[in-house]
Amino acid sequence: MAHINLLPWREKQRKQRLLEFGLTVLGALVLTLLGMGYWHFYNQELIDHQRDRNKFLEREIKQVDKQIAEIRELDRTRNQLIARMKVIQDLQVSRPQIVHLFDELVTVVPDGAYLTKAVQRGRNLVLDGRAQSNARVSTYMRNIETSPWLATPKLRIIENKDDDRSNAEGNTFQLDLKQVVPKEGAAQ
Repeated sequence: MAHINLLPWREKQRKQRLLEFGLTVLGALVLTLLGMGYWHFYNQELIDHQRDRNKFLEREIKQVDKQIAEIRELDRTRNQLIARMKVIQDLQVSRPQIVHLFDELVTVVPDGAYLTKAVQRGRNLVLDGRAQSNARVSTYMRNIETSPWLATPKLRIIENKDDDRSNAEGNTFQLDLKQVVPKEGAAQ
C-alpha cells in the first residue's frame, strides 16, 4: 500500500526555510557589524598612531627651530667677529701707508711751494698750500701724477693774494687727490 503523508509538510518546510533565511541574514548582519567594528577600530588605531607621529614631529620641529635660531645667532656673531677682524686687518695693512703718504707728500712738493693744510677722508686727500707761481703748482701736480703713492690730482682753486704785504706768499691753491697703494716693485 502506498504511504500518503497528509501532514502539512510544506508548511513546515516553509517555516524551516524562513528560519534558516533569518539565521543566515542574522549571521550576515553580525558578520557585517563585526567587520565594520573591526574596520572602525583599525582605522581609529591608524588615526591615533598618525596623531602620535604628528606630535612627535611637532616636538622635533620645535627643537630644530630652536637650533636654527641658535645657529642664526651664532652666524650673526660670527659675521660681527669677521667684520671686526677685517677692520683690524685693514688697520694693520694701512698702518705703514700713512708713513708713506707723509713721506711722499714731502718728496713731491717742489721748491717754492709749501702745504698749509692736509685733510684725508678715506683715500681722498684735500691739500691747501701756497706757491710762488702757477708754474710751481703745475710742477707739484706733475710730481703727484708720477708718484706711486698718490694719484689723480685735481686743482680746485688757485688764487693770487694781492694785498699790502709783499708777494712772497704768492698763490694759494687747493688740490684734490687720492692715496693709492702701489703694486709690488713700483714702490721700491
